[in-house]
Amino acid sequence: MQDPWEDTEWNDILRRKGILPKLPKNEPLPEEFDQTELAPKYDEMGLDELDEFEDEEDQKVLEQYRQKRFAEMRALQAKSTFGEVREISANDWVDQVNKAGEGIWVVLHLYKQGIPMCSLLNQHISRLAPKFPHIKFLKSVAQTCIPNYPDKNLPTIFVYKEGDLKHQWIGPLQFGGMQLKCDDLEWIFHKAEILKSTLDRNPRQEVHDVMMSSIRSSRTQNDDSSDDDDY
Repeated sequence: MQDPWEDTEWNDILRRKGILPKLPKNEPLPEEFDQTELAPKYDEMGLDELDEFEDEEDQKVLEQYRQKRFAEMRALQAKSTFGEVREISANDWVDQVNKAGEGIWVVLHLYKQGIPMCSLLNQHISRLAPKFPHIKFLKSVAQTCIPNYPDKNLPTIFVYKEGDLKHQWIGPLQFGGMQLKCDDLEWIFHKAEILKSTLDRNPRQEVHDVMMSSIRSSRTQNDDSSDDDDY
């Protein structure tokens, strides 16, 4: 949001239209003044409402502001344009993956029907897609995109950004097997800096901590039992 007290051409126009208050003459704003009380109304105006400005002298500045608003709207729309997993074929690869757009992360899952780990990953990415709508989640039957792609490499996840392959996970061992949870996959993507996880910590670390605690407890009990036997 622009500063309503800033001395700019656009703010001058808005003052003439009565949308912004006039600048105080040589009087500093009180320290306790809250700018949010006089937030500029033009930031809440629709593009159609901006057309009410008809003065010829205002048109150049108005056009610049309108283009800025369009750019902001396009940027916001681009960040929330996905939200689901899309199925693609080889013919879609260039447009959907290589030409996804500037700054867009593309997560592509290559799978095959009948492979349990592939089904599990499809479930997980279906949950992650609406949670992270700024990321483009795709899936494709492996053979349709890469002929003769071996089943032993499935599931496979390729991650692209601006046409470049950034990360890849190939084969079930890369994911830890059927024990993989959706939170685990989210954390994998978080560590790869593909997304910012809402999780506070590695969910597998909690399982590890519980296991280590159980092992330490078992050792303590065994040591106590050995001491008792000595008597």
